[in-house]
Amino acid sequence: MIPYGRQEITPADIAAVVEVLQSDYLTQGPVVPLFEAAVARHVGAAHAVAVNSATSALHIACLALGLGPGDRLWTSPVTFVASANCGRYCGADVEFVDIDPRTYNLCPVALERKLEGAARQGRLPKVVVAVHLSGQSCDMAAIHALGQRYGFRIIEDASHAIGGKYRGEFIGNCRYSDIAVFSFHPVKIITTAEGGMALTQDPALAASMARLRSHGITRDPDEMTHLPDGPWYYQQLELGLNYRMTELQAALGLSQLQRLDAYVAERHALAHRYDCLLSSLPLITPWQHPDSYSGLHLYVIRLRLDEIASSHRDVFEALRARGIGVNLHYIPVYLQPYYRQLGCRPGDCPEAERYYGEAISLPMFHTLGEDRQDAVVQALTEVLSS
Repeated sequence: MIPYGRQEITPADIAAVVEVLQSDYLTQGPVVPLFEAAVARHVGAAHAVAVNSATSALHIACLALGLGPGDRLWTSPVTFVASANCGRYCGADVEFVDIDPRTYNLCPVALERKLEGAARQGRLPKVVVAVHLSGQSCDMAAIHALGQRYGFRIIEDASHAIGGKYRGEFIGNCRYSDIAVFSFHPVKIITTAEGGMALTQDPALAASMARLRSHGITRDPDEMTHLPDGPWYYQQLELGLNYRMTELQAALGLSQLQRLDAYVAERHALAHRYDCLLSSLPLITPWQHPDSYSGLHLYVIRLRLDEIASSHRDVFEALRARGIGVNLHYIPVYLQPYYRQLGCRPGDCPEAERYYGEAISLPMFHTLGEDRQDAVVQALTEVLSS
């Protein structure tokens, strides 16, 4: 089986983790801050807060922005459920904005239209989570302009996008957002096994998220409500969580970060080759916005079902049967039973549902190689012509 995504672990990665295992610290040591500083420096953010998953990063980002009961979070329906669940963790209501038919990201036109209606009804969002699907940035300048006009805060769910760029600058620098979030899951571009990170230019947001990831506790005298009783002293200022990243994870991430740009370049070479090899088949290859340099976590095709005899499911199952580990990213979140119970219904986002009925993620990882890529293309060609 050729998987849709796969990590690469090198001898240097193993050596970095072993060095931590032989050190005095397995958690809350010096390596996590080094990893945070390295990622922040790479993307051009002032602050970074490493956590145990991107889901945790989304949660503390929402908490730091003051999201709570009675508030609203809006996001894309074509994403992993965590992009919406982070709002529910805070007690907020969640609504969805339909996608752009070419990038599959949250559509600024649909967002503006929904905001106009929400303003009349007094139902504006407090937070919008813009998801960079497959690693391609949303139109963040347009979303930021709407945020300025309507007064919402912005989180970039850049879980797919580390190493990508928007308008020539690295995604994660928060030029058009309050907070950006990366994922380091094994199928992502670089990995810490599990792990995530929240980045921001705002020192107050960074301090809040750093407390929230560790029980809401501080040891900084400047943050305390009164002077410390002694050198042992700490204060819990708010109800936080245990979302800390370990030293082992950070060591792996720090080692992998050195290869990030090369990994993304290799993904682009593979994507270009896919584009060429698939050009004559009845499908749509991923469109890249001229403002975007995608991280290319995923390579998503859409079937032209009116030109083939098989159904979407038939094609998917036939590829799996041939050893091609395709996947589907994603089921529109509002179609999940949990969100239907909250009032979401089929038809809420028609473009997202059209996408769901046609999309297939082909294998995309930087060590895929031309031989395995050829096997993917051959299998797809056979299935579509059968």
